[in-house]
Amino acid sequence: MERGGQVYFVHNRVESIYEIAARIQELVPAARVCVGHGQMSETELERVMLAFMRHEYDVLVATTIIENGLDIPLANTMLINRADRHGLSELYQLRGRVGRSNRRAYAYLLIPPEQELTPIARRRLAALKEFSDLGAGFKIAALDLELRGAGNMLGGEQSGHIEAVGFELYTSMLEAAVKEMKGESSEELPATQLNLGIALRIDESYVPEENQRLRLYKKIAGSKSEAAVSEVRAEMEDRYGALPDATVYLLEAALIRLECERIGIAQVDRKRAELHVRFMENAGIDPQQLMRLVARNAKRGAQFTPQGLLKYPLAATRSDEIMLEIHELIADLQLVPAKV
Repeated sequence: MERGGQVYFVHNRVESIYEIAARIQELVPAARVCVGHGQMSETELERVMLAFMRHEYDVLVATTIIENGLDIPLANTMLINRADRHGLSELYQLRGRVGRSNRRAYAYLLIPPEQELTPIARRRLAALKEFSDLGAGFKIAALDLELRGAGNMLGGEQSGHIEAVGFELYTSMLEAAVKEMKGESSEELPATQLNLGIALRIDESYVPEENQRLRLYKKIAGSKSEAAVSEVRAEMEDRYGALPDATVYLLEAALIRLECERIGIAQVDRKRAELHVRFMENAGIDPQQLMRLVARNAKRGAQFTPQGLLKYPLAATRSDEIMLEIHELIADLQLVPAKV
């Protein structure tokens, strides 16, 4: 303050931050002290930060919310309370908030008696003192990686749902990349898009655990055969009981997708009482036989457009009957002999 500067006091405990601010005000009565932390409203926090930037306050008592983004040239001093509780990279970032002009700056790391520090905490603090030259950020990051470890990106310790979807997705992507580098073609068929206008889901009331629902969705979407879909169905019935209608339709849709991919159907859209079926370029369908199928249902409104779209009328109105009718249509298409 005597050098015309401002001070950050970092205390990363919201429950006691106001007590710390009051203690600082008691120790330095002339200081204008303010408080900032992440639990404040956005408007209040913005007001405090802007006031500190305008030098309406001398000391900002804050949590590590100031770690990034602030550029206050007058800030020439920082005190970090219980620095041993912070990570190395975090301390390095915090230290960078002061000394952002031609003013000499100081960062004081407040710690308990050294004998109470853990060996890793000692190494962190020693590294922060040693790596103070320009470009030391990489050295800091490398040592932080060494001290904390790389973590288990694909393991169950991760937060979120990566333990449910991460490893298989990673390995499948890796396998595809290896095949591409080897010049091998992928044997996977293009996925069929289904828009049936029917509720296809696993209800929360049926499978309460979100990660389990995600796992089941993934298994259903990744099923490559009717046997795989049946296996998922058996697992769900065994663990959770009789399937709700929406879940039955979800499994039926998976079977329809497999049948469509097998004969080369790219997309199936339900437009009220009509199905729109679009074929892939290499679909194994004989055009003459397809025309005969359309002719047999022409009175009901069936047609095959010049754009390669089969418009097929639906007689059913209930969801279960609609799914059955789609199955029957695809079965009729599969009876059409493929070109040789």
